[in-house]
Amino acid sequence: MRRTFNRRVLLRGLGGAAVAAPFLSSVAERSAKTQGLPAPAAPKRLIVLFTHYGCLTNRFFPAKSHGPLSKSDYMAMSTLAPLAPYADKLLMVRGIRAMNEWSFAGVLGQMNDPHTQVCGTYFSCHPVTPNATSSSASNPGKFDAKTTGRTLDHVCAEQVNPGGTPPLFIQIGGVSGSANNTQSVISYDKPEQIFPGYGTPQAIFTNLTGLFGPGPISPDSYQAARRNSVVDCVRDDLSNLMRVDMSRSDKKKLADWAELLNQTGKIVTTQCNADTATKLGLTQASVQPGATTDLSQRSPLMMDLAVLAATCDTSRVIFLKMPAGYVFRFLGLNSDSGSVSHRIGNGGMGGACLTNAIDMIHAIDKWYALQFAYLVGRLDSMTEGDRTMLDNSATVWFNEMSDGASHNLNNLPILQAGSCGGYFKTGWAVNVEGGKADMTPGHSDEDCADGLSPPASLSTGGQSVGLDLLGTPPDVATQPINKYYCNLMNAIGVKAGSDGHPLKGGTAPVSKFGKYDDTTLFRTDAPAMIKNPGEYTELRAS
Repeated sequence: MRRTFNRRVLLRGLGGAAVAAPFLSSVAERSAKTQGLPAPAAPKRLIVLFTHYGCLTNRFFPAKSHGPLSKSDYMAMSTLAPLAPYADKLLMVRGIRAMNEWSFAGVLGQMNDPHTQVCGTYFSCHPVTPNATSSSASNPGKFDAKTTGRTLDHVCAEQVNPGGTPPLFIQIGGVSGSANNTQSVISYDKPEQIFPGYGTPQAIFTNLTGLFGPGPISPDSYQAARRNSVVDCVRDDLSNLMRVDMSRSDKKKLADWAELLNQTGKIVTTQCNADTATKLGLTQASVQPGATTDLSQRSPLMMDLAVLAATCDTSRVIFLKMPAGYVFRFLGLNSDSGSVSHRIGNGGMGGACLTNAIDMIHAIDKWYALQFAYLVGRLDSMTEGDRTMLDNSATVWFNEMSDGASHNLNNLPILQAGSCGGYFKTGWAVNVEGGKADMTPGHSDEDCADGLSPPASLSTGGQSVGLDLLGTPPDVATQPINKYYCNLMNAIGVKAGSDGHPLKGGTAPVSKFGKYDDTTLFRTDAPAMIKNPGEYTELRAS
């Protein structure tokens, strides 16, 4: 009996969706490849740098909060001056609030430790548990609560990483001592399950050098190392389709599409070799334990490893985290970064200011900016067709909070580099809260200015809602970070189910992420609620 074309075979599952492409009018026949068609698009990546304790916001944000930003705009801000050479590839995202903001009496969010609940919620937008019901240090959950949701890195990686492998999570300061410290944990592969990631250069380098050994990797070896190429994943569907009674032209398209899928997996592999590693300064000697114990040396090394991992396409979701509570002795500081952020030399609230507290915070901020500029520069130096690896990525510097003494999450400092293949607008500051060009940069410099003690807490309606007056007024720059995460996920190819939430095997754009997008809901037991679904269209290139 004559076999007929079965549309359900074509569209069944992920494999069916992939091999359906040659039957779309927009897909050229494979034979056109020999006629000068451009190479398949490079992978889209999400690369994140996360730093703790916020910053001096008025030295971070350019004067203009909405509109084109030039090199001179960045040069005018001493913190971000190192990023000025990349001004046309930067996107300053303004007007964002992260979720589950700590406040006195739990007015805005939960009442766990200000870092435990903020870090746990930051990339999950889920509450933490146990939910502390008072600010007492002995309260259950105060310092050990964990998020009730999965974090962005894992949600993305299961869909866009080769073989659905976990994200590459690099703890630049090492894992030891931080793996279970919920005051600084940001990655959870399951609800309440901490994902420690990598903490040593050697472990990352060993996994990468397994791909190319002593010399350049061949495409065949690379695909074997990745375990499953795209074609491997859809081989059964391809075989079934090849047996379907179809025209010679369609069979040719199908065969050519299979080859095109093979080629797609090989775009970046030509640079995945020992020579590239050496040019990045990555050798067995440079990654040996003890070779780089100082953070000033460890940071660029870990970033180079991240770039090599992106080059070898072992992960398209890479998160790098700076250590919490670090003593920046190489910057001339003797207090840890958390104590410095409070401006008083410890983690308390109120008290006498440290001498030169603002200068110390600024020194740390500038060093972080130098590290981000280093990462951006490395990614921009790697070519992929007519673009660079930076152009094909969304590389984002996230701060844990805004002002480190206020602990506020509104007016969050976020700087993105790269358009992710043209998805995002670059060369701009975009204020997603109304597009005003004069949004306040905050008042960080006024806290401990000239050695004065921090002012009293901000009080509204008889309830204190922040640690002090010098963050950003709580009703300014409050748009939910969830929507920006939707932008990032859609840009790299994450899909959603019919409810808009990310779903492996989904087909819809992502429009919802997390449990709540209203920070005041985190202190309640309200049902899951995303009040403002969708992404920020104003961040899009078109």
